Amino acid sequence: MNILDAIINDNNGAAVMQLGSQFGLEQNQATAALAVLVPALAAGVQKNLQTDAGSESLMSALSSGNHSQYFEKPGYLAGAEAVADGNGILSHVLGSKNASRDVATRAAEQTGLSPDVLKRMLPLAATLMMGALARRPKTSSISPAGPAGVAGIASMLTPLLDRNRDGSIVDDVTGMVGGFMKR
Repeated sequence: MNILDAIINDNNGAAVMQLGSQFGLEQNQATAALAVLVPALAAGVQKNLQTDAGSESLMSALSSGNHSQYFEKPGYLAGAEAVADGNGILSHVLGSKNASRDVATRAAEQTGLSPDVLKRMLPLAATLMMGALARRPKTSSISPAGPAGVAGIASMLTPLLDRNRDGSIVDDVTGMVGGFMKR
């Protein structure tokens, strides 16, 4: 299952319903927003996985954080802690507030939703992404912080990021990173 499916379908879509309620959106609008925001975030995660430091940082955050709580209790997404967690994730994944604004602006263009709503939703999409990654299936005999843990994360990101279905995400991630993050 890719990461977007994990977010949208977990607990019968409770997190999506929570976001919809929080931002005054219909469930299909909240789903559409996530369908645009999550790939941009996933591209940032994929870029971080390309370096040892980025991989170690991500695996450390996944093992030390309580990111899955947002799936277990979607109402937590309405709290200030969820926004703070999400903003911390965004700084690692996207790198700057300008990159976050660019992601929200492009998402607004693609969904027809307000850029302001998407800017406010972006940190929560980041917390959900980390929650989905934290809940990924783990092999008990292999350290989640090792190569198998990184491979497990990559396996959740690849179907979402290989937009042209050519078996390689390099061209797709490069395009997304260039388009969304302008680093």
